[in-house]
Amino acid sequence: MYRRSSIVLSAAILTAACAQTDDTPAADVSVAEAPVQLPEGAEAISLLGDTLYPPEQPEEVRAVYLERFEEAEDALVEAPEDVDALIWMGRRTAYLGLYREAIDIYTHAIELHPNDARIYRHRGHRYLTVREFDRAIADFERAAEIEDGQPDEVEPDGLPNAQNIPTSTLQFNIWYHLALGHYVQGDFEAALEAQRACLAVSVHPDSVVATSYWLYMTLARLGRDEEAAEVLDGISADMEIIESTAYLNLLLLFKGERTLEDIVGPSGSEATLQSTTTAYGLGVWHMLNGRDSEAHTTWERILSGRNQWAAFGYIAAEGELARAAVR
Repeated sequence: MYRRSSIVLSAAILTAACAQTDDTPAADVSVAEAPVQLPEGAEAISLLGDTLYPPEQPEEVRAVYLERFEEAEDALVEAPEDVDALIWMGRRTAYLGLYREAIDIYTHAIELHPNDARIYRHRGHRYLTVREFDRAIADFERAAEIEDGQPDEVEPDGLPNAQNIPTSTLQFNIWYHLALGHYVQGDFEAALEAQRACLAVSVHPDSVVATSYWLYMTLARLGRDEEAAEVLDGISADMEIIESTAYLNLLLLFKGERTLEDIVGPSGSEATLQSTTTAYGLGVWHMLNGRDSEAHTTWERILSGRNQWAAFGYIAAEGELARAAVR
């Protein structure tokens, strides 16, 4: 049913192509060339060589996603060159687990709107999802270049939180995801630079907590303990957090104000986004306390919750285990 997106996109491309002239500027979309060869129906190959397919979704969740997906399709048919319609088509497609189709939609959007940082930000996110980190980093760097010196803007949530209050901005998301692209590959120096820039545009407590979580782990792994401790100084249990509860609890664990028993949740086949996030951080906590075996066991358990393979905690766990395998 939702594979109609390729039909809608093809119609949009045809309509847009007819409207272009010889004076239309060409976009640099080279990072989208030479797609990875995958088995039919697959979306990615994990860092450990596993074939990853669209995650299963509860029927009630899938029904909501499909309804919103169809609304995005209708909007794109009405305005096939509209940048917002294209971005939402990509986002709604990705929420259904069709990350490669979403990347195609964003690539087409870049051809039409080569100087809109939002498109690079969203395509970069989905390159992260499918483990194409160099392409993701190139997109985020291009987005940062476009946004340099520009006023920031609140980014609307595709999946609103319980309070329906967006907690992030465009520039926050650019730097946050750029830092992740470096971090999951073990390039902590590059991740640190992006995290510093991200913290500078973190304007909501949720954003501050999310950035501080990755920043603390990066500094600790680089042996910069005093700076890492300074990050924890700004974290307290009474922060008004809407979405980033797992990150806050992990920071409080690192700070010594939470115990392992306070925050352990389900894993494996019962894994959720929240528990996957928590499990990855617990692995790092074990590692920083000299328990490498417990850290690796914790990360390995994450991989049994295959339905969460798009989660950043899952990707980061893959990276840890993949790097350990080649040492």
